[in-house]
Amino acid sequence: MPKWWAQCGSFWAKMADRRKLIGGMLLLTVLGGLLMLPPLVFVFNQPIAHLGIPQIVFYLFAVWLLLIVGTALLTHALPPDATNAESGERDR
Repeated sequence: MPKWWAQCGSFWAKMADRRKLIGGMLLLTVLGGLLMLPPLVFVFNQPIAHLGIPQIVFYLFAVWLLLIVGTALLTHALPPDATNAESGERDR
């Protein structure tokens, strides 16, 4: 098998991984939006307190924190875009 063929296969594997991660980011965004909708948030609007903090505040903070952590993990795993890397090399 020629050497360039192996590099081409590696390129397509990276593109597939990139698409999966971008799909994961889209799913995270949609799920985060759905979890912040008032009908679901009002389910946690009960007169219950955890460590003196109302349950709704706990819920909103947990969703917010999980969205930030999920975004950070997905962004960290995302390989650099090949088109941006090539254009950056041309600008030098």
